[in-house]
Amino acid sequence: MVSAVAGGVRAADEEKLSQLARTVVLDETGEKNLGIETVAAEETTFDETVFALGRLEVLPGKKGVVSSRVAGRAQTVIALPDMACEVGDELVWVESRQPGDPPPVVRLDAPISGIIAKVQVATGQPVEPGDSLIEIYDLETVEALAAVPAHRAGVLRKGMMAAIRVEGLADRVFEAELNHLGADADPETGTVEAAFHVVNPDGVLRPGLRAEFSITVSRRDGVMSVPREAVQGEGADRYVFIRDYDLAHAFVKTPVVLGARHDRAVEVLEGLLPGDEVVTRGAYSLAFAGKGSVSLREALDAAHGHPHNEDGSEMTAEQIAAAQGAAGTAGAAHGHGGGGGDVLFWQIACGVLAVLLLVAVVKRGGGPDPEAASS
Repeated sequence: MVSAVAGGVRAADEEKLSQLARTVVLDETGEKNLGIETVAAEETTFDETVFALGRLEVLPGKKGVVSSRVAGRAQTVIALPDMACEVGDELVWVESRQPGDPPPVVRLDAPISGIIAKVQVATGQPVEPGDSLIEIYDLETVEALAAVPAHRAGVLRKGMMAAIRVEGLADRVFEAELNHLGADADPETGTVEAAFHVVNPDGVLRPGLRAEFSITVSRRDGVMSVPREAVQGEGADRYVFIRDYDLAHAFVKTPVVLGARHDRAVEVLEGLLPGDEVVTRGAYSLAFAGKGSVSLREALDAAHGHPHNEDGSEMTAEQIAAAQGAAGTAGAAHGHGGGGGDVLFWQIACGVLAVLLLVAVVKRGGGPDPEAASS
């Protein structure tokens, strides 16, 4: 029983030392310079998604073209690009080539309500029947077309939701249902078209804009996940940085086992506990910060109030005594404590006095007796 307990203590100590070896210790300034931000790990609803790129187009049936039934020339052009119009509004007057004095004039009206997208006619320009003079788009709802890799298209079903991000509008996410899948795959790109109808009440979505699609194919509850930017490393060697509970401005490099992922988050199967403060912003910089800007031993001493070794282990009584003895010896050798100069002076003085005393003794008892010599 005692052996088992001792073994458990040793294992715990080894785990603690291993954690300390993976700890990066900064000071307050260093943490601010790296722009460290953290998020608490928690179990949430996790969406498994299919990612795709695509573009926005005019919804089928929501595009109108203005053309003339008679040949002639444009007499008056009222339409302007990006001008809103209602069905029946006058846009162009065309003077017919039919004889007359004056020649008959034909009015061309807007066939639908919307935004004038293209004006391809100018005053005085010859006009022929069938010419596309003006294009009008109804953009209250637009079509978002995702080019889904063919090997992932099989999991898509009508009605699935997608989060759509559009270039130039990165701070906004548009949600829409999958309306239909393409009947065939593009042989050149190896993709299948997936179409979403996106409501556009403020008119910011325009045809031709590129878009990113995150299509939700399944949803699970109680999944531990972290933002994608928190995960560092490559291949099988993946890890995150967790804020240390005891040491200020310290972060522990923690190996993790990953599961499913989508465009924003990654499932963590092993390595994290709920409440762990995982570094998001600044995680990449921490990976190259070495041991940090503060000594691990100094940080532990300050946090726990007693001395530690360089590897983070606590000093034993013998090690503390030895360290204090070494410090005292070094202080005496270098004259620390303010008395080194006086000691040296007294050592020299004592040596001189000893020599003088020896000379006096020799003179008193070791020389010839003057009286004995005269007798």
